[in-house]
Amino acid sequence: MADFVIAPPEQVAVPVAGGGVFPVRRIFCVGRNYAAHAREMGSDPNREPPFFFTKPADALVPGGQDTPYPSVTANLHHEMELVVAIGQGGADVSPGDALALVFGYAAGLDLTRRDLQDEAKATHRPWDMSKGFDASAPIGEIVPAAQAGHPAEGAITLKVNGQIRQSGDLSDQIWPVPDVIATLSKLVRLAPGDLIFTGTPDGVGMLNRGDILEGAIAGVGVVRTRIV
Repeated sequence: MADFVIAPPEQVAVPVAGGGVFPVRRIFCVGRNYAAHAREMGSDPNREPPFFFTKPADALVPGGQDTPYPSVTANLHHEMELVVAIGQGGADVSPGDALALVFGYAAGLDLTRRDLQDEAKATHRPWDMSKGFDASAPIGEIVPAAQAGHPAEGAITLKVNGQIRQSGDLSDQIWPVPDVIATLSKLVRLAPGDLIFTGTPDGVGMLNRGDILEGAIAGVGVVRTRIV
């Protein structure tokens, strides 16, 4: 056994529907994967291949816990997303083989310090601190693919304080899940425990302290949190 000089970090894990927990290794996120959202962010969805950014594993907020409003922002935004949980590793996989790597799916939120992101874009600097901050990824239970199948269509919605903010369909994704996995696997070797946030529909907007978020994906599940 290794003789650690400091205590090793606690393993980050997400509850699995039906029992057990999913140990998380890395979090990858797809940018602008719904045409309407790409347009609302000022991009052309017909010309842009999928691109990725990351969040640390300990950015996850599982189990319906409260989410603290982050520091150094006055414009915190919600982005409702389908999350893919990778159960088998692989590199350079084809879209036809990609779903064999999937353990299951969850509903998640990619919280964004939009003002920091806008500044980073304007100055051509990395997005890291606008996306990968503490508690930036609330997530619901992971539903095994053996139970949920591999959803390629179905409603994806987000309510804030009971009012619909985002409403779309998984079939609106520019790059569906098999293509996302295949593309990412050419950039890094995927490993068991990886999560992939697959992009958000349009309707992203500002959050305030006290807001209650309730996201749902048909056939997958829900994510709930309160901004405090």
